[in-house]
Amino acid sequence: MLKLLHLDDDLVAIDKPPGLLVHRSMLDRHETRFAVQLLRDQIGRRVIPVHRLDKGTSGVLVFAFERETAAALAAQFETRAVEKRYLAVVRGWPAESGVIEHPLKILRDEYELPIDGLAPPQEARTAFRRLATIELPVPDDRHPTSRYAWLELAPETGRRHQIRRHLKHISHPVIGDATYGKGRHNRMFADQLGCARLLLHCAAMTLQHPRSGQPLALRAKVSGDYQRLLERFGWDREQAQVAGTLSGPESP
Repeated sequence: MLKLLHLDDDLVAIDKPPGLLVHRSMLDRHETRFAVQLLRDQIGRRVIPVHRLDKGTSGVLVFAFERETAAALAAQFETRAVEKRYLAVVRGWPAESGVIEHPLKILRDEYELPIDGLAPPQEARTAFRRLATIELPVPDDRHPTSRYAWLELAPETGRRHQIRRHLKHISHPVIGDATYGKGRHNRMFADQLGCARLLLHCAAMTLQHPRSGQPLALRAKVSGDYQRLLERFGWDREQAQVAGTLSGPESP
């Protein structure tokens, strides 16, 4: 059963688990489970996704019931009216806070490859702040220890794989990222810490309800292997800071 974060006559929001595709994709032709299908079967209504989360990313995912509602919500994402907060465990210790401004090439949905031709890179901005750090007694190249950090990230634009690509750009890739990350660190987290997933989670989102016009705050706490890792590192208490950064009444 998918965890419902909000349900009314116009839209539904879930806490998407990691490893679940939103809908069918050429990237995973043999995959048989999709959030769209599971949610439709669970609540007995057709649902239309209004934004995307990568397969490995967990957290807030919003669907509409009607095309008009989906279009209204999608417009909020396109005009940057939706406020989002993500949590990521990354390699190294980034600055305490900052903004990553790095244009990104357009990616094909089907193949995750840059689109050919003369299309210029798109503007992309991601703000971040460092929530916690840890240093583990695991050798890293010439260093006797390995450093990791937990970040809160606010993407100000919505480019494909923006957070993952931006963190790679500043040499602090997300742990568990097989495409943009470091295999050695990914394997260490999987083998020694029991956490093999992509450590990226959409923790909070605020949008304007398409019918009432009131702000709707949606929140999803980290859970499962991610939560157990936070507890092991002593980072779990920081989650409350993230939930408190978004304004508006919380969803019931």
